[in-house]
Amino acid sequence: MKAYVFPGQGSQFSGMGKELFENSAKAKGLFLQANDILGFDITKIMFTGTDEELRQTNVTQPAIFIHSVILAKISETFAPEMVAGHSLGEFSALVANGTLSFEDGLKLVSKRAMAMQKACELVPGTMAAVLALADDKVEEICASISDEVVVAANYNCPGQLVISGSVKGIEKACELMKAAGAKRALVLPVGGAFHSPLMEPARIELEDAIKNTLFSKPTCAVYQNVNAKPSTDVEAIKLNLIAQLTAPVRWTQSVQNMVKDGATQFIECGPGKVLQGLVKKIEPGVEVVSI
Repeated sequence: MKAYVFPGQGSQFSGMGKELFENSAKAKGLFLQANDILGFDITKIMFTGTDEELRQTNVTQPAIFIHSVILAKISETFAPEMVAGHSLGEFSALVANGTLSFEDGLKLVSKRAMAMQKACELVPGTMAAVLALADDKVEEICASISDEVVVAANYNCPGQLVISGSVKGIEKACELMKAAGAKRALVLPVGGAFHSPLMEPARIELEDAIKNTLFSKPTCAVYQNVNAKPSTDVEAIKLNLIAQLTAPVRWTQSVQNMVKDGATQFIECGPGKVLQGLVKKIEPGVEVVSI
């Protein structure tokens, strides 16, 4: 079975999508539509912008979404039997399996980016990557810091877990992780504490937008970040998408469940090759390619 997977924030690069724009009339139409929906020339930033311009909140998330979805839409062999996306990538996955339209997906992603930015400004937070420490040990250390917000945020692959929370809490946790035997505990250059309770203001804002968006019956199951389980039920998909901002990304578990349910080939659809690397570490036996 073919499983299509869609990347999240951090996989953007200058020049992304330019070749698609120049070589496909269908892609060009979708890029121009994206400019209209967003009300600014995002394609210009994607094609020629600096790394700093691409890191702007109102650009990064929509840019990765646009690139991923257009790749899927113009691919002649695109036939997913299951889909999943890492964090932001879940929105791309939901357009790919017909749950959301391109326009509605892009509007939600743009709103999500803005809501997350506001939440970051409200309560400063950060994230850190913890390498070579067992998941349960990481969770235990996070739980032991009771005076600050610190949670496991991204279960990326065995031996690679990202934690999220207040600046003080993350600094404290990093020291404890290293003392417990972590190979590394490295604070990441991110704007806030994503996938933690500090994103609650953004979750509330996005909940309203999601509830007022049309979701259609998907063509195949989406394995959602919140519970790593397949879903085709529109209401369940909505609730899981709302919960995603303050809950951890269970990527390791999602990939394991997809393989258990018959996935034999993972096809990464979007900029970069981050997910291919993660899938190989989670399930070394499966075939991994990009579109």
